[in-house]
Amino acid sequence: MRIGVVFPQSELGGEVASVRSYGRGVEELGYTHLLVYDHVVGADPEVHRNWPGPYDSSTTFHEPLVMFGYLAGVTAKLELVTGILILPQRQTALVAKQAAEVDLLTEGRFRLGVAIGWNPVEYEALGKDFTNRGRRLEEQIELLRRLWTEPSVTFEGTFEQVVGAALAPLPVQRPIPVWVGGASDPAYRRMGRVADGWFPMVPPGEKLDRARSIIEASAAEAGRDGAALGMEGRVTWQPDDPDLFLRQVDRWRDAGATHLGIDTMRLGLGSVDQHLRALGAAAQLLKL
Repeated sequence: MRIGVVFPQSELGGEVASVRSYGRGVEELGYTHLLVYDHVVGADPEVHRNWPGPYDSSTTFHEPLVMFGYLAGVTAKLELVTGILILPQRQTALVAKQAAEVDLLTEGRFRLGVAIGWNPVEYEALGKDFTNRGRRLEEQIELLRRLWTEPSVTFEGTFEQVVGAALAPLPVQRPIPVWVGGASDPAYRRMGRVADGWFPMVPPGEKLDRARSIIEASAAEAGRDGAALGMEGRVTWQPDDPDLFLRQVDRWRDAGATHLGIDTMRLGLGSVDQHLRALGAAAQLLKL
């Protein structure tokens, strides 16, 4: 099981030094990958009264693919992962180009996680339809893979049209791995049909087993091996109960997770150094 970290987007602000120090720091600690959340804009709660979302216009988010272009130059081994990029609110061909560039700059150290998102305010700001985002996502993934592997693409879909066009240069990975996030039955069926891996939003146990059964059944219907899909769990660091932390890690390992992300957000850590000290303690327990 490959063990990485969740970049504390909402807690490190916008300082470039924080990005550099964090990326280099987690690589030096022995973590295999860095996973980054995505939001382009946040809703102003003064305008959107009773805003229910976990993030708003005051929450800091780096743009993942641009940040990865920077991290590609200051790290040497760390895999960079979007977990997840909200694909249907973006132009597919542009994401294909940006992802290919990140893959080139990292020499293949890139994994593209995608999902449909939850924020209609963000979709509106980006000029995309919120209501059909699930159907568009699956078509977008098909187009991405073709753009990453073919010298000329003609694609006539329900939502996407490309006529005799191509990316140059192509990425190192052909195609780049596409992982999918989500927590609904339609999302699980979509993962089975098209994903290379998935990000569970439930812990090991009955709900995870149910999700995996839907994914594997959907994969079988599509002629794919659902058991071969990667799976990345997530565990929050427990500074006051390291034994609980290790038990949670073991539960994901026993559940068959291929990857795991260690999350240090919402622990009252106010600086890069504090996050890295927490991750250092976790790395020591995990014998990285």
